[in-house]
Amino acid sequence: MFDPPLQSVMSDRQFLDIRPERCAFILRLLDEGWRLISGRPEVNPDDPDVGEVEITECLRDSMREVLKGRVAKWGKNIWVLPGTESRSTPHARRPAGITDIPIAFSEIREEFDDHDPHAIIECKLIAGSRTDLCRLYVVEGIDRFKKGKYASSHVFGFMAGYVLSGGPRSATRRINRFLTRRKRLDDRLRPCTLRDEPWARSSVHQRPKLKVPITLHHAFLSF
Repeated sequence: MFDPPLQSVMSDRQFLDIRPERCAFILRLLDEGWRLISGRPEVNPDDPDVGEVEITECLRDSMREVLKGRVAKWGKNIWVLPGTESRSTPHARRPAGITDIPIAFSEIREEFDDHDPHAIIECKLIAGSRTDLCRLYVVEGIDRFKKGKYASSHVFGFMAGYVLSGGPRSATRRINRFLTRRKRLDDRLRPCTLRDEPWARSSVHQRPKLKVPITLHHAFLSF
């Protein structure tokens, strides 16, 4: 049974807490999906015709393959969706952007009549040696969650970083250095409590005008 969503002090606002078990499974799904495709030519970052969008399409397909073949418990209960429009608030009349990989759980949909995705994965290229990509990871990734552009009613969000060079530790250091220079110490990435592996990190972010922070789980996926 899915636990009831958290309530905000704001009227008519429910914050959806999918709980650590589901968060851990999404990280597992990202990891196993990436293992299926990381050596394939269609995700070769040295190919000029392959970019963030193409890699994300391949990752989404491979996550669906994992669900079909390996995870009987969740295979029929989780949906890996195509990119969808996201609203910054439940009553917004215009979408705030297009999400990369939305996730939905059938039991949440059935019990709470919630048609929107229950988790969002934002995907970005990253490299420990490239300040420009680390800046984009923060400004067009982390900050989309922090400012409520994505997952404004969620307690958890996810990011997948496609590591072009340097490895997960190098990418984490460079992102944290960027945040430190901007005096955003509370936003820095830390070890993940759900997966004790170098590629998994977590961060917690206070959101303007919202009393409930968002926790992001990061998966740094190396080629």
